[in-house]
Amino acid sequence: MKKKIILKLSLLTLLFLPLSCGFKVLNKSSAYNYSIKEIITSGNKRISYKIKNNLLAYSKENSPNRLIIYVKTKKSQDIKEKNIKNEITKYQVNLDVEISYNILSNLNKTEKINFSISGDYSVKDFHSDTINNEKNLLNNLVENITEKIVNQIGTKMNDL
Repeated sequence: MKKKIILKLSLLTLLFLPLSCGFKVLNKSSAYNYSIKEIITSGNKRISYKIKNNLLAYSKENSPNRLIIYVKTKKSQDIKEKNIKNEITKYQVNLDVEISYNILSNLNKTEKINFSISGDYSVKDFHSDTINNEKNLLNNLVENITEKIVNQIGTKMNDL
């Protein structure tokens, strides 16, 4: 008899224990509750331009949280592989992005975020194919880094 009662109480305890952990699901639509007043870029112009356009797509016009964002980009390209004939077969591209932003309602608060991402692309027989491989890689890297930036800023805005 006592074993059944203890078993029932322990099962009830195990059922209600996860309910009080304090975990809260992040609502993605409310995470992007900011508007971008201005984006100031420096570094690689093409990459900065793409990041700027991608960030503006997440901006909401009528949001009370207004931001000024500073984007500094740096692209470096290294040789990753060579074949027996000492010809380059793969390049590695490293993309470093430093983001700092000011929240206009709180001028003293400046947040800085650094991101680094890399990828590689193959050298083809035709130079135009190699250039297309590099452009595709850069587009993918910029998309990934922009998504990380937006998630980070959204999380910070959600904490406010």
